[in-house]
Amino acid sequence: MTAAPTVGVLALQGDVREHLHSLAATGLRAVGVRRQSELDAVDALVIPGGESTTMWKLAEAFGMLEPVRMRIKEGMPAYGSCAGMIMLADRLEGGMEGQQTFGGIDMVVRRNAFGRQVDSFESDLEFAGLGQVRAVFIRAPWVESVGAGVEVLAQADAGDRIVAVRQGPLLATSFHPELTGEGRVHSYFAEMVRES
Repeated sequence: MTAAPTVGVLALQGDVREHLHSLAATGLRAVGVRRQSELDAVDALVIPGGESTTMWKLAEAFGMLEPVRMRIKEGMPAYGSCAGMIMLADRLEGGMEGQQTFGGIDMVVRRNAFGRQVDSFESDLEFAGLGQVRAVFIRAPWVESVGAGVEVLAQADAGDRIVAVRQGPLLATSFHPELTGEGRVHSYFAEMVRES
């Protein structure tokens, strides 16, 4: 019997506990990751929702920006929700001056595209391969454009806004499935991890 893969949740800022719980429900081993030694010990990484500029600054302060970038370049599966989507984008619109990301997905993401905190909302989306998924958007980004190798998995606003994408071993959603008890998105990622 093989041990379950270990997935780290980047535990610098954001909704870490909710992702740990959602991943554990898929049968994966889930642990918080703050240091490179912890990153080196995981098979995959979740980058949670939170505040992307704070996450970027903390990743630099904890010496995690380059190690995460390298693991992603080497093919480590990663999933980013909301701010995590921003952190997986190769290019940003509406970012803070000098803001950096881990990159990995050939897309342009617009920060806070759906508006401020008061503009947060829930919606049912058609998610490729999963059917209808309940999505919570909190100061959420959207994807402005994707490169040829990026698969669009879900759209909002009558199909005008891309809100879920996949490129190889990388998955990103602008919404928070960890907040709704919607386990199918984490299960989808768990399958990606097991197949890698």
